[in-house]
Amino acid sequence: MTTTTTMAELDGLIGTELGTSDWYEVTQDHVNLFADATGDHQWIHVDVERATKESPFGGPIAHGYLTLSLLVPLLGQVIAVSDTVMGVNYGLNKVRFPSPVPVGSRVRLTATLAKVEEVAGGKQLTFSCVVERDGGDKPVCIAEPVYRYYGG
Repeated sequence: MTTTTTMAELDGLIGTELGTSDWYEVTQDHVNLFADATGDHQWIHVDVERATKESPFGGPIAHGYLTLSLLVPLLGQVIAVSDTVMGVNYGLNKVRFPSPVPVGSRVRLTATLAKVEEVAGGKQLTFSCVVERDGGDKPVCIAEPVYRYYGG
């Protein structure tokens, strides 16, 4: 579900759950590409045989920062501000990874608009995001990303 709104309507959405993204499957190919991009080739992520035998997780898991990077496409499925010319990632207030993401898992994001602030030329939005794993008993990521949206 996507909440489509305008810059003028954002203040009225504070405290509102905006929606939930589609499920996204985390594959070994995604993990390997992320490892190549970041230089993080720790065996619990990329060595399937060793991770299956030696890891406490029973197999390879996604990098925490790979899970965090999924906020961008998944949040994009949840909110669209129709009258912006640009949106930028401004940072994060808080991030936690309460549970691992085993390779082959499906994850999805639910977001609430926590705060809206005026900035020069636009608005700064703080979201409260929870990423859950299909069949998991607790979230895999809890984060407060901050974005800036600029109007035309």
